[in-house]
Amino acid sequence: MPKKQLHLGAFMRPVSLHTGAWRYPGSYPDANFNFRHLKSFALRLEAAKFDAFFMADHLAVLNMPVEALRRSHTVTSFEPFTLLSALAAVTERIGLVATASTTFDQPYHIARRFASLDHISGGRAGWNIVTTANPDAARNFGLDDHLEHGERYVRAREFFDVVTGLWDSFADDAFIRDVESGIFFDPERLHVLNHKGPQIKVRGPLNIARPPQGWPVIVQAGQSEPGRQLAAETAEAVFCSPRDLAAGKALYADIKGRLAALGRPRDSLKILPAAFVVIGDTIEEARAKRFKLDSLVHYESAIASLSIALGHDVSAFDPDAPLPAIPETNASKSSRAQVLKLAEEEGLTVRQLAQRYGGYAGLAFVGTAQTVADEMAAWLDGEGSDGFNVVFPYLPQGLDDVVGKLVPELQRRGLFRKDYEGTTLRDHLGLPRPGNRFFA
Repeated sequence: MPKKQLHLGAFMRPVSLHTGAWRYPGSYPDANFNFRHLKSFALRLEAAKFDAFFMADHLAVLNMPVEALRRSHTVTSFEPFTLLSALAAVTERIGLVATASTTFDQPYHIARRFASLDHISGGRAGWNIVTTANPDAARNFGLDDHLEHGERYVRAREFFDVVTGLWDSFADDAFIRDVESGIFFDPERLHVLNHKGPQIKVRGPLNIARPPQGWPVIVQAGQSEPGRQLAAETAEAVFCSPRDLAAGKALYADIKGRLAALGRPRDSLKILPAAFVVIGDTIEEARAKRFKLDSLVHYESAIASLSIALGHDVSAFDPDAPLPAIPETNASKSSRAQVLKLAEEEGLTVRQLAQRYGGYAGLAFVGTAQTVADEMAAWLDGEGSDGFNVVFPYLPQGLDDVVGKLVPELQRRGLFRKDYEGTTLRDHLGLPRPGNRFFA
């Protein structure tokens, strides 16, 4: 039996989730909005044989107080489809995953854009399904209030059915293109969706040939109860954020366990937590890099990040007192629960908690290439994950440390590929091409 290997994606929007990344000595302050830099990152990741370049997305700027926003490198970034289409032209193998919201867009738009990206890239597109947790985004789409959490997931489930149905509008062999007879396509191999559901009404068909992958790879990023169920029913990769291996194992067992009840094989879905990776030649050097990076986060930004994670403004709280009781909100349930658990477990003050969230509070591997490879192997062998979406601490140095030091160590151990074995994102992830639901 071949040795189990890690899947590695690169979380690239923003280029680093750490608030202080743009200020780190030697980093590119404009890396998040500079195509020349982003192109170089994509090419380096492809040379290192990463599975995918992962673009998250935000649909609002005013998601934190202006005093904090003015210190944030996330205030501006490219629209994902535009950037990934440009990167598709300069790369050959690496997957291109974009976030698109089921709350603030229409299924026909999403189906058309991802089908186009999959054709342009030769079968390397992936759709990260999100319901959008930020209430400020609603105000950019004609709404005064955000849709209720559960309602967003009900819409997302129907949205998925419509988008995948639109991708199946044409049979794979529908386009004859017979020059002699003058027949371009066979109308018998065209399906009109004519969907009329509780929230969505779409006639179809899609005006694009079926994507090269059949469907672009489906990625899902929610960890709440509705999010886990949506992942089990629809996703082929899950982007998640467990804090430690124990939490990773519990999430892995939960979501993989739901697959069996749905008749899906366990390996039909890959679980890929976000992992903040800092590499040094010694453990002490790696820790010093992390300490320096954290020291660059201003309290204004830190407290704003904590407020976002909690879905509640905590800027007026005593910074040196424990976190008081926080009411339920309509924002992300999983991030709020993680903050409260961290505060309780470690007895952190509001200031300490904010400093953690102002930098990066999630799963972190900080050490040498050897020690980080040990930790990643433990997650893979212990069924905590099938790989990771790597979050770089700063760029370009943090990315160079991963691809130049960690990846060779993983390859030496047989834990990561030395070359791509296929050409599509499905090939990289070991996922089958889905059949067309309307045509045998």
